[in-house]
Amino acid sequence: MTSWPTWSEWLETLPPDVRDSAVSLAKRFKELGAQDPEEWARSEISENIPQLARFMVLRALWREAISPWMDASALSDVAAAQRLIDAGADRHDVLLVARAGAYEAVAAAVHILDEGGDPDARESDLGWHLVETDAECKPTGREIGGLHESLLETDPSGNEGADLWE
Repeated sequence: MTSWPTWSEWLETLPPDVRDSAVSLAKRFKELGAQDPEEWARSEISENIPQLARFMVLRALWREAISPWMDASALSDVAAAQRLIDAGADRHDVLLVARAGAYEAVAAAVHILDEGGDPDARESDLGWHLVETDAECKPTGREIGGLHESLLETDPSGNEGADLWE
């Protein structure tokens, strides 16, 4: 069985400028709350995958679409949720259903983005790609893909979505 070098061992194999970039990138991932910042940075550097952009997209989806359903106040604007609670449903269970629904919607959207086109479209129809941009919004030339592979991994709770199906 092949053993991967540790973070420190891997860093030692890099030229000084690339090593500094890797360390800085790992630090940024840690600041953003990545569970394994060194692996995200290693992948970006060694595989030229825009992992920071991928992580930031997924993090934003959790923050804006899924995680708000952890707060009971999110139910106040949903009349059907209030009716369920008034009928005796447990508030936590209603929140959990809403959060699981939000997760499933985000997962579907991420799969659609990753597909790059409508599978039922004609060959001549247009598709799409999500691309990384620099600070001035100029494309870097690196495609952001495989979002579905990391959606659960970027759950800010660190539970990889396990609590969605309690």
